[in-house]
Amino acid sequence: MEIILRFSVSVIFLCFGLVNSQNYSVLDFDATGDGQTDDSNAFVKTWNAACGGGGDISILLIPAGRTFLIQPIVFNGPCRSSNTKVQLEGVIIAPSNKEAWSNPNSRMWIKFSAVLGLVIVGSGTINGRGSSFWEQNLKASQRPTSLHISKCDNLSISGITSVDSPKNHISIAACTNVAISNVRLFAPEDSPNTDGIDISRSTNVNIFDSTIQTGDDCIAINTGNTNINITRINCGPGHGISVGSLGVNGGSAAVSDVQVTQCTFNQTMNGARIKTWPGGQGYARNISFENITLINAKNPIIIDQQYIDKGRVYSAEKSAVAISNIKFIDFLGTTSKKNAIKIDCSATTRCKDVLMNGINITMADGKQPRVDCKNVDGKSEDTILTHDCFENI
Repeated sequence: MEIILRFSVSVIFLCFGLVNSQNYSVLDFDATGDGQTDDSNAFVKTWNAACGGGGDISILLIPAGRTFLIQPIVFNGPCRSSNTKVQLEGVIIAPSNKEAWSNPNSRMWIKFSAVLGLVIVGSGTINGRGSSFWEQNLKASQRPTSLHISKCDNLSISGITSVDSPKNHISIAACTNVAISNVRLFAPEDSPNTDGIDISRSTNVNIFDSTIQTGDDCIAINTGNTNINITRINCGPGHGISVGSLGVNGGSAAVSDVQVTQCTFNQTMNGARIKTWPGGQGYARNISFENITLINAKNPIIIDQQYIDKGRVYSAEKSAVAISNIKFIDFLGTTSKKNAIKIDCSATTRCKDVLMNGINITMADGKQPRVDCKNVDGKSEDTILTHDCFENI
């Protein structure tokens, strides 16, 4: 049984106890919502009230039917309430072009930091208006992420849409216990570095039931992550779901226990990918991609331990990020590239315990694609496509 009394303070009686929640609308703190007036100060005032309010749940409401223009903004915690919810029903837009940003060199547009129990939910949209950044051919480090969340344990993001981020749409850093579901992330196929979701230094992250169509990785799993679960993602266009890149400039990487299941790669540059730099250190292990659907994906399966990004200089390999216990199971669909599977591992460490089973990939014309393997130890029960990858093991 549930009874809701709709006052400024809502009192909800549930079978497990009494929950107090208080709503704070940005309109009550002088936001205009006309898409032209800078509402940044109104958002800051609303956040300060919501974060400083007591009770079990504080709700910052961004109402439907309005468009709110905001400059780069930081929402800092910790907050007094047990949970802080951002209810996004309207539209948030960035300044119209790079020159209109109050800080054109900002690396983040909207940032949440150190907010325990943060919930971002709603049917609203975040529009990063990134085209002016893309047109100037700026480096990734010179463009901002639309939504950056750091040190926010017990985080939930659901329902929102993000379009045209100048760089990656959502970045999760140093968070524990994260659930991201039913989000929609869009950018043109040729937009640079517009990753859907980037994850770093985080634990127990679940991403599911979402659509990501961007110009780069749909999801990128960077160093410091463990126990990452990705399920039912419709990816494409984009560069697939990637572990890495890891070990840049000789750095040490640590990624473990990643599960990617029931995902679709539609017209993507890559599908399931692990990429590491020559000369890196550390490990990427216990990673599985299972029950994957392919629709003309160019590189459905790829491990690249010789990864070199644009503008970087290759250095002689003296070490490598160790890759082990990797599974590619039940891939079904088509590829648009002859060399569909490429496992290019380092002679320094080799890729170990690689399993490929149930790989049923054909080219659009029905022909059999090729498999290229180098320095890989593993096995496959398949007799047609992937068995030759391990024939010399």
